[in-house]
Amino acid sequence: MRIVIAGGSGFLGTALTTRLLADGHDVVVLTRGGHGAIGPPGTRSNGPHSVRSNTPAPKFAVWQPDGSAGSLAREIDGADAIVNLAGAAIEDKRWTPARKKLLEESRVQSTRSLVAAVGAASRRPAVFIQGSAIGYYGAHEAGPVFDETSLPGDDFLARLSLAWERAAAPVHDLGCRLVIVRTGIVLAKHDGALAKMSMPFKLFAGGPVGSGRQYLSWIHLDDWVAVIVWALTNPAVMGPINATAPEPVPNRQFASALGRAMHRPSWAPVPGFVLRTIFGEMADIMLMRGQRVIPTRAGELGFTFKFERLDDALTAIYSRSRDT
Repeated sequence: MRIVIAGGSGFLGTALTTRLLADGHDVVVLTRGGHGAIGPPGTRSNGPHSVRSNTPAPKFAVWQPDGSAGSLAREIDGADAIVNLAGAAIEDKRWTPARKKLLEESRVQSTRSLVAAVGAASRRPAVFIQGSAIGYYGAHEAGPVFDETSLPGDDFLARLSLAWERAAAPVHDLGCRLVIVRTGIVLAKHDGALAKMSMPFKLFAGGPVGSGRQYLSWIHLDDWVAVIVWALTNPAVMGPINATAPEPVPNRQFASALGRAMHRPSWAPVPGFVLRTIFGEMADIMLMRGQRVIPTRAGELGFTFKFERLDDALTAIYSRSRDT
């Protein structure tokens, strides 16, 4: 398959690109100019996902995601699939009004550009994989269980995810099979949320966040990549899919499991007022509250998770036999 990936040089996009290349697919990574962690052929990078000089490398295509097709239709024309992961990082900076605007525009405009390019292509892709997040369901300290049939929430991340998904909706009318992947907390050792969450544990100061009752819906990076590959190749997969493991856990349980995997204590809770002082609104939505999300559709359609239990996932990530 020839697969175009927007956001292909980020944490998730790099892992997906590496897997697709290894499987023998042709991959085009859309970039605003830099190649990120995935170098072009013959180069090396110090990043954890670097592509070695003797491995296949993707093609890079420069784009300006301004909401219009521009020259993007040339890359889309004849492609078998599009994976859209483009968007500014949620957790990198405090959510000022300007930052919120950037977070939305970077997602909505890039998606509109891709949809416009599909419309302008003479040979359109068969499938469009649209990134989203479990933030769609709104943040809750505990309580309700969400699956793909649940209604959206009404906080900032819920509205952001809904806007991102709606921007992709017109591609269905263009003849593409649309899959919306609502991603949870993706666990990997060297990047993503776990790299940040593990820092206090490395300093022997790890523990639950806030009350510890809020649920964390997680997925191992290998399973997240497998979900995308499965969605690309399985015609029965369409509409929203929760990319989360079947067993979400409260934050307190997650902290205990992480401490065990890292051989560190997990007794030092992080008070809510400290988080609010540091992160502002982000603390309440992303840290003090969470979502208890289950992957109902993946189960119904026959997807098999490699890591269903958190202890198994964290043990694999922190195994001594793996790269440290």
